[in-house]
Amino acid sequence: MRLTAIMVCALTLTMAAAGCSKEPANKKGQDVEKKTDTSAEVDPAMKEDTTSDTLTSKGFPIRDANNPFVTISTDFGDMTLELYKDVAPAHADSFAARSAEGFYDGTIFHRIIKHFMVQGGDPTGTGTGNAGYYLNAEFSGLPHQDGTLSMARSRNPNSASCQFFVCLGRNRTTQSLDGQYTVFGQLIKGMDVLHTIGDLEVVANAQGENSKPAEDVYLRKAFMSDAEGNPIK
Repeated sequence: MRLTAIMVCALTLTMAAAGCSKEPANKKGQDVEKKTDTSAEVDPAMKEDTTSDTLTSKGFPIRDANNPFVTISTDFGDMTLELYKDVAPAHADSFAARSAEGFYDGTIFHRIIKHFMVQGGDPTGTGTGNAGYYLNAEFSGLPHQDGTLSMARSRNPNSASCQFFVCLGRNRTTQSLDGQYTVFGQLIKGMDVLHTIGDLEVVANAQGENSKPAEDVYLRKAFMSDAEGNPIK
């Protein structure tokens, strides 16, 4: 299957920066791989409670108050994420820098798979775009669970760039991503917004996968914020 989701004063990443690598030989799309040997059906024992009231109040504790936070604004509401700079510093710094400079503003979530993940961050909206540099893998033992922020890549482990995905639950499908993709953050506010997007109607994309939103879903703005989603200058 073709693969494809605090304060920043002056954060600039270059190809020579730590954690970055030259362009990988494999430049194909960065769609997150949904394992063909893993059931797409959610294990009932691991199914998340996605009722509206539960999702509105659901949140994850802050891992480290010194970590940066980014808030993503969509037509369905805002989502605030803690970036795990203490776990994946190069990925967290890259996402923060691109958010601060407006790189993600006006892009779309080009891929949605129910119970799996919502993917965005591609400036081309096709699943093949990048930011002009690549990040070395920063795999960890952190699980892919509801609201986990992780970086998309191609088959090359060091091919992550700007495309990211946010998981829609903890099940056999998302569990297969553990240790294979770099977890670099967690949604701490706006779980109901995430799942509203995750439940939108999708149609077949160019590769025949039923994951393309029937109507464009825009990431209107990504900005540095505090844990409550208030902008930080």
